[in-house]
Amino acid sequence: MNYYSLNKISPPATFEEATIKGQAPDKGLYFPSTIPTLSKDFIANIKTKSKEEIGFEVMKPFVGESIPDDVLQNIITETINFDFPLVNVHNNVYALELFHGPTLAFKDVGARFMSRCLGYFNRNKNQHTTVLVATSGDTGGAVANGFLGVDGVDVIILYPSKKVSVVQELQLTTLGKNISALEINGSFDDCQAIVKEAFADADLNKKLTLTSANSINVARWLPQQLYYFFAYQQWQHEEPPVISVPSGNFGNICAGILAHVSGLPVKHFIAACNANDVVPQFLQSGEYQPKKTIATISNAMDVGNPSNFVRVLELFRHQIKDLKNILSSYSIGDAATKATINEVFNQYNYTLDPHGAVGYYALIDYLGDGVQNSSGGGIFLETAHPVKFPETVEEAINTKIEIPDNIKYLFNQQKRSIQMNASFDDFKEWMMNR
Repeated sequence: MNYYSLNKISPPATFEEATIKGQAPDKGLYFPSTIPTLSKDFIANIKTKSKEEIGFEVMKPFVGESIPDDVLQNIITETINFDFPLVNVHNNVYALELFHGPTLAFKDVGARFMSRCLGYFNRNKNQHTTVLVATSGDTGGAVANGFLGVDGVDVIILYPSKKVSVVQELQLTTLGKNISALEINGSFDDCQAIVKEAFADADLNKKLTLTSANSINVARWLPQQLYYFFAYQQWQHEEPPVISVPSGNFGNICAGILAHVSGLPVKHFIAACNANDVVPQFLQSGEYQPKKTIATISNAMDVGNPSNFVRVLELFRHQIKDLKNILSSYSIGDAATKATINEVFNQYNYTLDPHGAVGYYALIDYLGDGVQNSSGGGIFLETAHPVKFPETVEEAINTKIEIPDNIKYLFNQQKRSIQMNASFDDFKEWMMNR
């Protein structure tokens, strides 16, 4: 499998080269040269397969010859060694809970897979790789945890000051060792812009071997397909599900759509957005107009110019009509998000996080009366544990959230971050002199 740049200037790259580079030299995102087609037997017999078998079958075509089969199998096993339960909330509405990994967020899958791939690629090299990652919330913690202690890899995390939750900040600022956290006085888009400019900077690239751990990196993006297969494995209805995905940078839903194009049965996808409504507006008007980021209570989705949407367009050869046949998009404000958390808790005794609440709201809106239709139904993704957003959730449900045992230690750790202006020049100076 080779990967080409969506800017169509840089030469093709192997999976290993695309993982190490992160972004193509022409600043484009890498995209697989062919989309694998899964066999009908694989889909028909998916309920009899283990998660590990599904993971290997799905990921092997994308990895190609870059990683031996036995190594890839071990990487898959370590990546998905936690649960991905599909929980019935009410009627035919289900939550795919993606918060049972070490940092309580869906991004554990991509971060764990990429860190292990990069560790394998660096096994015989003396030089260090520097991983740059911008985070709007959960990516930073997942990447920090996934790469902690990996030989030959330094991780630099850029996050927007005062725009991530307490737990999110503790997860990315308390580890030390090979993990550094930069607290940027700006938005997620500012952080992402600095990372993108770093990859294009000749001085930094001469001094350092840079790669990205954001979902622009194929090794972070592609394994997110797996939990869509795990959801279908647990699906009991005759009709394929409608799947509602809380969407910020659009890597997650893009992976789901890629899985569908490869053969996974899905009736329809919903990109559930907060007030950052670039994609909902695009699907209405046909004009893609990035906007200044709006801060919301579903902060991990606060993205005004989602990087991965160009990959979604590429999957459909930029034919908007074809895209709209499989994808709808909604924008849900903070008031509706809070009301949804309250309603679902009081009526169904299920606690949503703000991102899952956006996904739930969009799914109910799309299904309408179909919520009662026993032959079909829908899934929304619960992308993070509610404890990561205690102020919002506890206010909405008027109940204290119990802190999971595996993160209690965080509250006794000391935050270590480097404060920095939203300036590439300041970032470059720090990188060159560290």
